[in-house]
Amino acid sequence: MTLVTNDAARGCVTVRWNDDICAHFPWAWLRDNCPSGFHPDTGERSFDLLSVAPDCQPQNVWLSAGDLMIEWQDENHVSRFDLGWLCNHRPGKTMDDPADIPYVAWRGDIGAAGIPRANAQDVMQGDQALLDWLRETRRTGLSIIEGLEDRLDAGMDVARRIGFLRETNFGTTFAVKSMPNPNNLAYTSEVLPLHTDLPNQELVPGFQFLHCLANEADGGESTFADGVAMAEDLRAEDAEAFGLLSTIAIPFRFQDRDTDIRWRRPVIVLDDGGQVTQICYNAHIAGVFDMDADVIAAYYRAYRKLMAKTRDPKYVVKLKLRGGEMVVFDNRRALHGRASFDPSTGFRHLHGCYVDRGEFESRMRVLARNLAEAQNHDPSGRLAAE
Repeated sequence: MTLVTNDAARGCVTVRWNDDICAHFPWAWLRDNCPSGFHPDTGERSFDLLSVAPDCQPQNVWLSAGDLMIEWQDENHVSRFDLGWLCNHRPGKTMDDPADIPYVAWRGDIGAAGIPRANAQDVMQGDQALLDWLRETRRTGLSIIEGLEDRLDAGMDVARRIGFLRETNFGTTFAVKSMPNPNNLAYTSEVLPLHTDLPNQELVPGFQFLHCLANEADGGESTFADGVAMAEDLRAEDAEAFGLLSTIAIPFRFQDRDTDIRWRRPVIVLDDGGQVTQICYNAHIAGVFDMDADVIAAYYRAYRKLMAKTRDPKYVVKLKLRGGEMVVFDNRRALHGRASFDPSTGFRHLHGCYVDRGEFESRMRVLARNLAEAQNHDPSGRLAAE
């Protein structure tokens, strides 16, 4: 039996469910989240919090047909809350998120064969296949799509199946090949050490898509490493170095004839719980370190420790992409690079784009919701499998 009480001493309504879940709902929280205060079409909050007294409180509280009813003092208003909704949104409980897939750290011993793979046709035609691939890519930060058509936009079509492409100063899409007068090392045949792209941007691009159209030159192997694994190993080995890299923001800058884009951020970014959520490492566009002089020596020591890990084969996976393959990786987590190649021995051409994390995670949530609804309307599960 569900019980509700109005606890004036605590300024909240207490709900105790049959399964002994007990939650306390502050009065202000209940008034702000009254279902009548949300637009029926958009779902956006239309209620004006300043339209009620800051000390608003219930006059009466009761249960009716499985709902919590609240009559508010000094208002001609009654709120009606679904008890299931209240249980799922009770204070202290984080809202369930289908896109919240925990990271699985990896190192070089997974090898090229250990990188998750998916078929382009399956991903383009099946929502369940798309969701499975997105989840695996979110989990590992790296995957490969196989079987792409031999046309320039084939890989970009997969990216657009997820969401909008992110435009940068390099364009909405970009060609990765050796070219004259390059404004980026990626457009040369030189070795490209492990890095993350564009930490100089206010919002670092999320997932990167690199479709291999040709890779016939000698050399040019792609390299990848999990920045989360490196950062966590550094934390375990040298807490001081980890602390410096995760708390001191450094300048990043890209400039050419037309642009001068700068931003400051730590190399290791943590969430509120102290978990590593982002790596911003690009030694080529790191600016001149400008922290206080008495910190610089210690910071360089920490920075060199992380840089050494990017050169350690323990962390690195090498693979030679073939025509029709596309590597997809979380640019805010997975570091990527390339061995040098000899353009005189063959053509090497990759076509790339970015899709931000927000778009990527939104697609996961919508797919999960739609597939669950299809499953509920089709108990056999056939629709969800199609």
